[in-house]
Amino acid sequence: MSDFDRRDFLRLAGIGGVVFASGLRAGVLGEGWRNQTIGNDGTATEEFYFVQLSDTHWGFDGPKVNPEARGTLKKAITAVNSLEKQPDFVVFTGDLTHTTDDPKVRRERMAEFREIAGQLKVKTVRFMAGEHDASLDRGEAYQELFGDLHYTFDHKGVHFMVLDNVSDPEVVIGEAQLKWLQADLRQLKRDTPIVALTHRPLFDLYPQWDWATRDAAAVIDVLTPYQNVTVFYGHIHQEHHHMTGHIAHHAAKSLMFPLPAPGSAPKRMPVPWDPAVPYKGLGFREVEAEVKKAKYEITELPVTRG
Repeated sequence: MSDFDRRDFLRLAGIGGVVFASGLRAGVLGEGWRNQTIGNDGTATEEFYFVQLSDTHWGFDGPKVNPEARGTLKKAITAVNSLEKQPDFVVFTGDLTHTTDDPKVRRERMAEFREIAGQLKVKTVRFMAGEHDASLDRGEAYQELFGDLHYTFDHKGVHFMVLDNVSDPEVVIGEAQLKWLQADLRQLKRDTPIVALTHRPLFDLYPQWDWATRDAAAVIDVLTPYQNVTVFYGHIHQEHHHMTGHIAHHAAKSLMFPLPAPGSAPKRMPVPWDPAVPYKGLGFREVEAEVKKAKYEITELPVTRG
């Protein structure tokens, strides 16, 4: 999508965007879509982009928080389907559904979510669990409907790893998954571009609000020897950017309700709905990958009235 096409689409759709450029190396990436770049060795390396949606909380019911809870996810899917150039894939980074103690209702919500997500035009959609999906039954229902809690995939030179830091009630990655991660990484060169997708943050953002993973330091230790690592996560319902050494961490907004900044309120409570500014704080993002330089351009897109 050219610069003009993208801006024109955002203007017509009523979506303003803020661009945040991130990566290992300093510098701001140019706006717009580029099909390929020429690497230092003179070879063409294909670039791509994907869309991250997070914390859809399908099944949530709270009129004071989001009186249009049944429509927000559908609006986001319509917006993604309306993109002139479709993403290579879409990834949902957890809390697909809102928690419930009833196993039957849990499965019903997941089935409804899967049906709605199936309306995406893009051919490849990746899912991962959040604690609302997996913490009460160690991911049993989630695995029945969506498959493995942790897995990897490769796309155009980037190695993606989906990590599970939600199904264990101890809020850990756990020893078994850590060994699996180490074995996976041993197959890679140290300069391979790596993207880790998690639900909870892989650092102590604000443990008092459950915004941490207890053994995150062990995971970062395993990832640190690799030169080009970026983490995308959800859970905190707001945009946030952080560095652990050379590893960049980027949190995505929610599609159901925003949460206050870490420690800015006495309790971790949803920000009330503002009728004067509907959908404020809600959104999703595009991530453009410049593979050769292991850089990512993030464009935040808010959800607006259709």
